Amino acid sequence: MVIEGVQPELDGGRFPVKRVVGERVVVEADVFADGHEAVAAELRFRTDDQAAWRDVRMALVENDRWRGAFPVSELGRYRYTLRAWVDPFGTWRRDLEKKAQAGQDVSVDLLLGEQMVGRTARSATPDDARELRDWVKRLQSRPGAVEAALDPGLLAVMDRYPDRRLSTTYDKQLLVVVDREKARFGTWYEMFPRSCSAELGRHGTFADAEERLKYVAGMDFDVIYLPPIHPIGHTHRKGKNNTPRPEPHDPGSPWAIGSEEGGHKAVHPQLGTVEDFESFVARAREHGMEVALDLAYQCSPDHPFVKEHPEWFRHRPDGTIQYAENPPKKYEDIYPLDFETETWPELWEELKSIVLFWIGHGVRIFRVDNPHTKPFRFWEWLIEAVKAEHPDVIFLAEAFTRPKVMYRLAKLGFTQSYTYFAWRTAKWELEQYFTELTKSGVAQFFRPNLWPNTPDILTEQLQTGGRPAFMQRLVLAATLGASYGIYGPAFELQESQPLEEGSEEYLDSEKYEIRDWELERPESLADFIGRVNRIRKENPALQSDRSLCFHRIDNDELIAYSKCTEDRANVVLTVVNLNPRLTQEGWLELDLDPLGVDPDQSFQVHDLLTEARHVWQGSRNFVRLDPSVFPAHVFRIRARVRTEHDFESFM
Repeated sequence: MVIEGVQPELDGGRFPVKRVVGERVVVEADVFADGHEAVAAELRFRTDDQAAWRDVRMALVENDRWRGAFPVSELGRYRYTLRAWVDPFGTWRRDLEKKAQAGQDVSVDLLLGEQMVGRTARSATPDDARELRDWVKRLQSRPGAVEAALDPGLLAVMDRYPDRRLSTTYDKQLLVVVDREKARFGTWYEMFPRSCSAELGRHGTFADAEERLKYVAGMDFDVIYLPPIHPIGHTHRKGKNNTPRPEPHDPGSPWAIGSEEGGHKAVHPQLGTVEDFESFVARAREHGMEVALDLAYQCSPDHPFVKEHPEWFRHRPDGTIQYAENPPKKYEDIYPLDFETETWPELWEELKSIVLFWIGHGVRIFRVDNPHTKPFRFWEWLIEAVKAEHPDVIFLAEAFTRPKVMYRLAKLGFTQSYTYFAWRTAKWELEQYFTELTKSGVAQFFRPNLWPNTPDILTEQLQTGGRPAFMQRLVLAATLGASYGIYGPAFELQESQPLEEGSEEYLDSEKYEIRDWELERPESLADFIGRVNRIRKENPALQSDRSLCFHRIDNDELIAYSKCTEDRANVVLTVVNLNPRLTQEGWLELDLDPLGVDPDQSFQVHDLLTEARHVWQGSRNFVRLDPSVFPAHVFRIRARVRTEHDFESFM
């Protein structure tokens, strides 16, 4: 037997593929043998802590390609492999059918079948044995023996007792990491707790941030992500707009972690205490949200590590500790850790203990800052160790770097990853990029999380496109990706002023100062964001990425794509005007098959943004979008069906 071309198999089995609880793992392989005998194959699977395999018969697709699937119902790791064998009963049944159709004498063949069925009965369960003995009698009867031999009922019983004495097992056990649903579908909101105070200019606390939760929950977000909440260093502290000459009241960057008040396991005293943080986590949960915490493995010059473990940092020839650099940029307020220090085992264990500390205080989601600047080996070790104890933990990789590096981090264990979405603005770029993410082997291990803005990223399109650009990018992020997030309130208030021309840094960036946000401004997009997020929650099609399908439209300023559930009970078609300034129109050419629409029947499209409803016919339909009103349609497709009363209605 030959078993080859197994999919999914990531890098020869070096890395696991990913699924969430409730999904299936569909496996395909080329299975064949020499000679003309029929073959059979099965998919074997078990959880990592089970000894016994469970088996699922595979089906022939075409040309020696076989397919099977198994469900994953538990968090953690599953193993799977394949087994194949020559199938004597299947060979007999196939050849008998051919001979009977040709009118040949099959009496001897029927005797051979009786023997096989009789042997199987001797090793079957009592109920199956009785049924098989009945089949033997039917095979002995004349006429009707051939019909009995080819009956699917006999095949079903015989398939339960295959002859695997000469079976071949695939030489690898492949892995699946199974996460909870939040790994596939989540809606993130990033905010700085220190800017949540109701009093102008006062440093916010966790209690103030609790008051902000109702506002965020009102937009139907389910993950609230906080930048670092730890004490901030004083040495080389950065001031407003990243100036190296801060004023005495400047709070510094939260990413310059550590002071005399503590390090990564401490809370900034102006925010409150660890107990106050736990209260914030509990209140967020009451509002239907989880807290995601920033995990930034770096230190300010005042971090306790610097005095207690100077060997954990790199030293320059003059004896000083090397600060962070990305030439020509300098970050004198941050010391990178040396992951290759001679005492790396102690350092790595300490860094793992930071994750476990915050897990102990209610955190199950970590957004990891710049993981591509730390060793691959470290992340593989850390994530595997943490998830062995806490399989529900989610790690989001903030790695805006080269594609192969981003993909390697995902293979090593990161649950989700930031993407290049923010900079993909043209129709061809979006189609090409998201086809790669959802239709290639990348989809087996890389889960995108789309962000139109972050505290570090204010794209040119958001700087110049006005309100329509913010609405357009929100709809794209929320419908192209099952997981997406925004940095607020900068996003809903359409913060668009860069530090300088050509820069993606915000003027008066919240990274370096406390901002007083006027949340009730009339131009706020909060209501629109809430509407989009509710559409996501109410339509399961938008809660996964694998069904994404782009449709042709004869205008490069318009993009159209759909998503659907596996049973096509929920189908959503999105059309977006990519030009934030001008009205665009065009003829849409729908691929009706993925939508589950009969080309000969009319169907309804219900715009979930505006509640408008239209009846369309066939694959070619006209769309027009004015960005000053709504830059997008998000259509729920409702197929026309004939009812028992013989009149037409829409599902």
